[in-house]
Amino acid sequence: MNYFDAIILGIVEGLTEFLPVSSTGHLTIAEKILGLEVDDPAVTGYTAVIQVGAILAVIVYFARDIWNIIRTWVLGLVKPEYRGHRDFRMGWYVIVGTIPVGIVGLAFKDVIKDDLRSLWVVAVALIAWSAAMWAAERVARQDRSEKGLTLTDAIVVGVVQCVSLIPGVSRSGATISAGLFRGLDRVAATRLSFFLSIPALLAAGLFELKDALSGDIGVGETVVGTVVAFVVAYASVAWLLRFVAHHPITWFVPYRVALGGLLIVLLASGVMSAT
Repeated sequence: MNYFDAIILGIVEGLTEFLPVSSTGHLTIAEKILGLEVDDPAVTGYTAVIQVGAILAVIVYFARDIWNIIRTWVLGLVKPEYRGHRDFRMGWYVIVGTIPVGIVGLAFKDVIKDDLRSLWVVAVALIAWSAAMWAAERVARQDRSEKGLTLTDAIVVGVVQCVSLIPGVSRSGATISAGLFRGLDRVAATRLSFFLSIPALLAAGLFELKDALSGDIGVGETVVGTVVAFVVAYASVAWLLRFVAHHPITWFVPYRVALGGLLIVLLASGVMSAT
């Protein structure tokens, strides 16, 4: 991997991490086009590490909210008067909602890193989860804001986040859809999706760092890709929050289906190999 590859992958990561189109799927496609081995442990690790740049963008963008959540949660552990505060509850929601993906990610890490790193998986998942996104918008009541979040919401969204470990599903597409199925409005579902992404993707990036640096991928390329992902992701977060306030996530469905269909044609015709 050279610096050009690192920049391209950083841009792809930043653009797609928080859009419901699957960043891992797009990174896998981009890596294939760039001539990289998509099932190489170093490449897989690099993909996870540059996600940290995107997560740092979320942390910076929501810095005040995150600080309030952490501060109120810590105070609530020792001072009962803080335990009824919404930020105290959100702290627990993020912790509890992150547990499922942590368990599943560790239990099936070899399957995720090896067996699922195939463009066939990406193509099918892009199309299949589009149906779930469409259904979520069809049944969405959107009658509950972030103030109405419950522990059950966090658990359900956290469990569904596990599905996003399949390349092509999209973590944001999975979690926002789950929130809509629960009756949350799009902004509340999207903000919960962002908050749940922080511990999950930070942990994944740190866990994979050793693999990313174990092959031919240097520290410089890793840093460049992470920085580029941060800059692009920051703009993407701001745009997505404005977008979902006025548009359904089904706007992304035609693109997902078209991309999945194109991949199937390219793979079936032998123009592109799956790994």
